[in-house]
Amino acid sequence: MSHFLKRITGLMVLTSLVACSGGGMLPSASQSAAQQATATKSSSKADSSSSLPAGARPITANAIPITANAIPIIANAIPIVGRNLPANSTSSPSTSLVCALLTGSGSCTAIRRLDVVPELDLVPALIAGFQPQDLWLAYGVPYTQGAGQTIGIVVAMNNPNAASDLAVYRSTMGLPACTTASGCLRFAAEGGSSTLPAGDQSWGEEMSVDLDMASAICPHCNLLVVEANSSNIEDLTTSVSTAISLGATVVSNSYTTPETSATAADNEKWNHPGVPIVAGAGDSGYGVGWPASSSYVTAVGGTTLVPILDGIAVLETAWSDTGSGCSGYIAKPSWQHDSLCKKRTVNDVSAIANPVPGVAVYDTYFTSSSDRGWNVFGGTSVATPIVAGMYALAGNGKSVNSAQGLYSASSSSLNNIILGANGLCLTYLCTSGLGYSGPTGLGSPNGAGAF
Repeated sequence: MSHFLKRITGLMVLTSLVACSGGGMLPSASQSAAQQATATKSSSKADSSSSLPAGARPITANAIPITANAIPIIANAIPIVGRNLPANSTSSPSTSLVCALLTGSGSCTAIRRLDVVPELDLVPALIAGFQPQDLWLAYGVPYTQGAGQTIGIVVAMNNPNAASDLAVYRSTMGLPACTTASGCLRFAAEGGSSTLPAGDQSWGEEMSVDLDMASAICPHCNLLVVEANSSNIEDLTTSVSTAISLGATVVSNSYTTPETSATAADNEKWNHPGVPIVAGAGDSGYGVGWPASSSYVTAVGGTTLVPILDGIAVLETAWSDTGSGCSGYIAKPSWQHDSLCKKRTVNDVSAIANPVPGVAVYDTYFTSSSDRGWNVFGGTSVATPIVAGMYALAGNGKSVNSAQGLYSASSSSLNNIILGANGLCLTYLCTSGLGYSGPTGLGSPNGAGAF
């Protein structure tokens, strides 16, 4: 099956339709009869340059218009047709910020949609939200790479269902198993202890998002979850070092706290040359958070990713709630050259974060049984492990020093986001456009070449 993506004024156009299938993303003889029975099929032209598996399907959605704050009116008028995105009774469905934003405490940046009714047992064709193959198509993901890489995921507290929930996500999506028994999946506490901290439902949701998105982008990577003893930013910072000491080749941090002089004083603690460290910009709109503003991390902004024209095009714009801006404390790195910020500018790159349409995540660690199962999430918690996964796929971590390499990468290796804003600053610091901008940085991934 074949495709190639062409970007025209903010549109990534799929110029060769790929075959439709509701089944797993890595087809195998073990695919269930239920999956095969629910799959739909279509044909497309072949191309030797394709990286998609046989049975691939284009990005699709439900046959209703879906809107988002960051999408221009002309884009809102385009109906979305297809399979896997939630049916919305409103263009602004109810959502929940998983963690409260507190100064001095890391707040996870996951957002859960409340209009989607979770279900425990579903085949892919019935699961709401973007699935791995949708992300592969949108970002040109070389998903067959990544063997030998370890994505470190730093969170606070524990999710006792994380391993079993990840097994359901990966098997349902047709991804290879990644278990503690095989050594592919590991859990450790802050400092490296095997005694994990107490469970926490909010951070448990964050852990599920991180594990599922890292799996979606890099199915052949190992996964290492380091659980800080608390959400205190110092505990989370220590856990980054723990992840690296335990063999992480890239570290993902989907949390934020307001930037202060105290957080900035810890900047050197994030200096780990040879291990890319990725941090989300947060979900509070224009403004800078920590650790995204560290000069030693790759700061990840959020986008709105919407399939249009019945699966043959994707519109990607800046998400209106992504963080961005000019640091008040961190000196400008030598590799940033934008003119209106004399200190560190946030962000460097970006990926999907808008919970509309959102991504599919499997999580059962809820007090209420009605919340357990397939949910739809957004937030820069989604974008961050996606970018971490791209670093792992590239396999260049040992030569990476902060986000510097992104600024010398070929422009064709990143999708320039030219539409959308997250504030009224009237400059590129909050408004996307040609070239670099705060909300989306240099753009979203177009393959792993930039990483």
